[in-house]
Amino acid sequence: MSVPTFYGKELRWKREAAGLSLEDLVRGSFYGKTYLSDIERGERRMPLDLARHADQVLGTDGFFERCCEDVRRARRGTHAEYFADVLASERRATEIEEWGPCLLPGPLQLEPYIRAVVLAAHPSTSDDLLAAKVADRRGRADLVEESDGPETWAVLHESILHEPVLPQGDMAEQLAHVAALARKRRFIPQVLLRNAGPHPFMMGTARFLTFPDEPPLMYTEGMYSGQLIDDPALVRQYAKAYDRLRATALAPEASIRLIEAAAEDYRNGKHPERFEPPTVA
Repeated sequence: MSVPTFYGKELRWKREAAGLSLEDLVRGSFYGKTYLSDIERGERRMPLDLARHADQVLGTDGFFERCCEDVRRARRGTHAEYFADVLASERRATEIEEWGPCLLPGPLQLEPYIRAVVLAAHPSTSDDLLAAKVADRRGRADLVEESDGPETWAVLHESILHEPVLPQGDMAEQLAHVAALARKRRFIPQVLLRNAGPHPFMMGTARFLTFPDEPPLMYTEGMYSGQLIDDPALVRQYAKAYDRLRATALAPEASIRLIEAAAEDYRNGKHPERFEPPTVA
């Protein structure tokens, strides 16, 4: 049994032993019964303030507060600490929108690509830790590979296709994988051309998470840090900028064909030709 599942079962046992319903336990907190139910099923981590509230109501002498960090570490595996809340949130999302200025989004990456990215950032990583990191990151692939995953939209900069991080054969396989997922309608890609001119998000990444029963979130990341933004006004401002970014990029079908063409060029030992849009007289 996983740590989050054990933690959730323990919470449910304590709640039922006290004769309390979900509504009873969350009364006086800022959370709803659906949120608490997700925690009891091991699908969502318990925030520290809710853990303290549960300890007070159930008389558990700080047990759930003390266990919070253990559950957090168990859920994130080898992922960075700052990414833990994103991991907990993306499984609940109904829609994910992403901007990839330099790299393919994580759920689209195959093992060679993941390995190259990890070693670029952490060159002294041991073989065992590297294997664990690759496995954890590859484990997120079901977000785009499974038919019941969230609706996903990804805007990719053209440089991702033309500045390979892998040998040609591996790069061909990676891009073919991305194109195949798009053809299966697992996600919608748009390529932003290198000559698109000034556009939103010229600095930094962006990832938007939309949920059925809670406000949307936006996440941005640097090389060794990340920030989850939940302020509604700021998230809306970022979302409007993302809409303008999508309007600047190629249409999805043209983008898929461009990715497929790049994969074919790598497969044939060629460097992909840069896309030149037709000029307008």
